[in-house]
Amino acid sequence: MAYQTFRQEYLGVPPVTRAYTTACVLTTAAVQLELITPFQLYFNPELIFKHFQVWRLITNYLFFGPVGFNFLFNMIFLYRYCRMLEEGSFRGRTADFVFMFLFGGLLMTLFGLFVNLVFLGQAFTIMLVYVWSRRNPYVRMNFFGLLIFQAPFLPWVLMGFSLLLGNSIIVDLLGIAVGHIYFFLEDVFPNQPGGGRLLRTPSVLKAIFDTPDDDPNYNPLPEERPGGFAWGEGQRLGG
Repeated sequence: MAYQTFRQEYLGVPPVTRAYTTACVLTTAAVQLELITPFQLYFNPELIFKHFQVWRLITNYLFFGPVGFNFLFNMIFLYRYCRMLEEGSFRGRTADFVFMFLFGGLLMTLFGLFVNLVFLGQAFTIMLVYVWSRRNPYVRMNFFGLLIFQAPFLPWVLMGFSLLLGNSIIVDLLGIAVGHIYFFLEDVFPNQPGGGRLLRTPSVLKAIFDTPDDDPNYNPLPEERPGGFAWGEGQRLGG
């Protein structure tokens, strides 16, 4: 019975969120069991481009460190905000969500060439948090019962939390920067005078991932529609 319940819950998770979080958990488990080591996973441009260890372009996004507080904290945030994006503004648009993953990962990898970061998974999580927070600006957040604020401040609160823990804020700044670039190109620039859609999901991704919505009567909230909010319309706080 417990297995069936877990299986149903697991299969109920949206596909992209399920695939990414499962890959992260399995990678961490493999490291804990000493089947592989972090030295085989980390981002190293020389090993990638000179020794053709191209798997590092992906595996550096899958390892969040050994099992502990930092790992659990990152996995909770990754699962929560990845799932809310996939079930919210990317509902029925799996191909667009995959394209955001590819665009964000490519941009983050390019930036990673110039900063001393060997694992980019945490920065990728911050990118997801940033995009969600900007598309849901009127949601009130409660951070460990200590702070109450609107969603767009969440990435900055997380950066402050990292600073208090003595961690480098370069990871958070990288995630915020990439998240803002995606948000600007996808949600802001198309609505500007003379603007337009610069990010277009390749048709091959749409052919692979997109399927008709299960609920044809589903009507998303304004913040969940492609392009985010209609910024000129008034919204009630907390609405």
